[in-house]
This record gives sequence, C-alpha cells and structure tokens, in this order.
Amino acid sequence: MAGRLEGKVAIVTGAGRGIGRAEALLLAQEGAAVVVNDLGGALNGSGQSSCAADAVVVEIRSAGGRAAANYDSVASMDSGERIVKTALDNFGRLDIVVNNAGFLRDRMFHNMTEDEWDSVISVHLKGHFAVSRAAAVVFRERRWGRIINTSSEAGLGNVGQANYSAAKEGIIGLTRTLALELGRYGVTTNAIRPRAGTRMTLNDEIRAQAEKAAKMGKTQFADAMKQLESSKPEYVAPLVVWLCTDDAAHVNGRTFLIGGPTVGLFSEPELVRSMYSPRGFWTVDELLGAMPGIVGDLVNPAPPL
Repeated sequence: MAGRLEGKVAIVTGAGRGIGRAEALLLAQEGAAVVVNDLGGALNGSGQSSCAADAVVVEIRSAGGRAAANYDSVASMDSGERIVKTALDNFGRLDIVVNNAGFLRDRMFHNMTEDEWDSVISVHLKGHFAVSRAAAVVFRERRWGRIINTSSEAGLGNVGQANYSAAKEGIIGLTRTLALELGRYGVTTNAIRPRAGTRMTLNDEIRAQAEKAAKMGKTQFADAMKQLESSKPEYVAPLVVWLCTDDAAHVNGRTFLIGGPTVGLFSEPELVRSMYSPRGFWTVDELLGAMPGIVGDLVNPAPPL
C-alpha cells in the first residue's frame, strides 16, 4: 500500500545514486515530495555534475511524484541551509531529512594525509550536522520531524578506513544526542548501518583487493563481496520509510542494521563488567592484580605478526 507519507516533504542527500537514490524513489512512491540532493562528484568527492540528481528527479516525476533537485555539497552550514530552503521554496514545508551523502578516501592510517582525514570527516560528520541543523529549526516550529542518519558497520572498525570509521561512529553519537535534544519537539532521530552493493562497496579497486585476498587463501573478503552483490540498495529503503511513519514515533536515538534479508537493532552501549574499590579509588598496584577479572578473556583482534 503506497501513500503512507502523503503530504510529507523529504530531503535525501547523496540521492543521485545507490542507497540515496533508492530511498528517494521509495519515499516518493509513498507520497512524499522529495528534494534530491547530490553534488554529482566522483567516488573520492572530486568534481561536480547536475546529471545524477536531475536523472532521479525525472524518474520520480515520470512516475507521477513530486521532486526538486539540489546540487550543493553538504559540507558547509550555508549549503545545509540552501538544501533546506530548496524544500521550503518548492513545497512549502519540510518533514523528513535522510542524511546519506558521502565519499571515500581510503588509506592505511600511517599513510593518511590531513586532507584525506578532513575531507571525509567534513562530508560525512559535518554534512550530517549542517543539514540537520538547518532542518531542526523547521522541525521545532512544526513540532514534528524525522531525521535518519547513515552510519556504517565500518564505524565498528575497518582496516584502511580510519577517517571513514571515525566519521561514521561520530554520526552515532550525534544521533543519540539529537534524539535527546529534539525528541521533546516530536522529532525522532535514528541511524542505519546499511549493507548494500554500491559504487562505494563494489568498485574495481575493492574487487581487485578481494581477488588478491582469495588467491592468498583469505576467502572472507570474497564472501563478503558476494553478499554485497546480492544486497541491493533498494532493500535498504523500506526501513527508512518505516522510520518516517507515525508507527515509529516511539523509536528515537536507535541504530539499525539493514541489508538484504537482515534487519536488526543494535544494543545501546553498556558497561559490561565493573569492579568497586571500597577505598573510593584504585592504585596501579591494585589494578595489576584486579584487571584480569575485567579483561582476562579478551582476545587481541589484530595480534603482532
């Protein structure tokens, strides 16, 4: 049944391709008018083109929906405000923000440059802040809103992606804080860690790495690639739509896994084990004897060669 979001207006950043495109199309199918934001840059963020956003707008309009294009980068406060203004100017309101825009500049940490770090943090983490900050003003006045942020399982740790991992896990912290600050105004903020085959996850460089690993007998990488190939971006979008509905009004500050046949809820951070000193503090000598009770069964995930 379509029409669950009839009358709503949504912004989807990075909506020209992949997951963002799938989200924009399904939101429009469900009745929302959509601002299709996309810089149109390359995988590493360089360049700019209106073609990607325009193509999705044409696709939505051809199916009878309403859409407007925006080509701003998300990585500045001014552009965040312009993206929100695009929604207000074209459709007169704003109800939903799906933060999805991003790119990769992978490098082993000891070789990573300052620009590779700053640029990825800027478009992912600051990009989420810039667009959400502009939208929050509108949502507070209307006392209703939905923000869906895009994190990644890479935030849990991934070799060669220190910049991307840091940004994506920073988005989780941002999500939880926005949930606390904006929840009183009827605004929910949640995050997804999507699994999907896109140009960020199935490009030629990654395929080459998987083939090299397979030749060395390391099949885990190749198996993960096969899983991604069967996990289409279109499989991510339904959870995003659900989070925008009134049925999800009680869901706030949570993080979900979504990809292929799997949907899951991540646990909130919790203290796993603790010890108490009756003296009110610990000394190094005491910790030397006591800490095995806390970390005794931990295994180094990357031991020295």
